Formats: sequence, structure tokens, C-alpha cells
Amino acid sequence: MGEGFLGYDTSLMLDVVVVALVVVVPLLVVSLCQVRLRRRFGIHKRLQLLLGIVLLVAVSLFEIDMRLQGGFDEISDNDSEAMQVLLCVHLFFAISTVVLWIVTISLALRHFSSPPEPGDHSRLHRRLGWLSTLDITATSVTGLLVYYFGFVWPPGS
Repeated sequence: MGEGFLGYDTSLMLDVVVVALVVVVPLLVVSLCQVRLRRRFGIHKRLQLLLGIVLLVAVSLFEIDMRLQGGFDEISDNDSEAMQVLLCVHLFFAISTVVLWIVTISLALRHFSSPPEPGDHSRLHRRLGWLSTLDITATSVTGLLVYYFGFVWPPGS
């Protein structure tokens, strides 16, 4: 491996996804502030669509990269039981995030006008949005922990 840019023995796509995990939560906060505090629904929509597309592409390329390398167990020296549990927890949040974002975005595109304004769908959208926000935050935190304990922190320490 060793093609990553963060200084650890990782792949380029693994480092790209880690950077995306660090960037996505603050951008999500900016998007939420646009809609919640400033009532800029169009900016919120564009930011959410951009985040969704960027994450979908990054995660898809990352999954392809992981498959080509034989999976996490092949590229990480940390094969402890605790690491496997952490990886399972991360995968739970990562998969549920994808499902929630697809549902939230597709329903919003179907039910909100263009340009977007509050309407009958707003209550459900707000609930799905907060659930998606909590889920992507958990995905980011657990993903960063997987990266740290899988590649940064020496096993056996």
C-alpha cells in the first residue's frame, strides 16, 4: 500500500475518505445554519446535494479500492477483537447513513417546490435530517477511530 498522503501506510482512497469524514460534519453544520438561522433554503438544498454526491462518489471509490486490496483485514495490522467490533459499529452507521441520506434527499426532491420553501413535508424532512445528521456524525467519529486504531496507533501498544 503506502500511496496515501496523510503519512501512514494506507491507500489514497482511504486517506481521501478520512479527509471527507473530517470535512463533512462542519459543512453539514454550515448547511443547517443556512436553513435554520437564515432561512436560505436554496443554499441548504445545494449544499446537501453537493455533500450527498461527493460522499457517494468518495465512498463508492473507497469501496472499490477496499475490494481490490482484499478488505480491511488485509490492509490493517490491527486484527484485534476490539478492532473488529469497532469496524462493525462503524459499518452499521455508514450503511444506515447511506440509506437515510438517500431517503431524505429523494423525498425532499419529490415533495419540496423549486425553489425550496417550507411545506407539508417540512416536519418529516426536519426529523429525517436530524437523524441523518446524527448518523453521519457517528459514521465520521467511528470512521476516524477505525483509521486511527487500524493504521496510526501501533497494534500491541
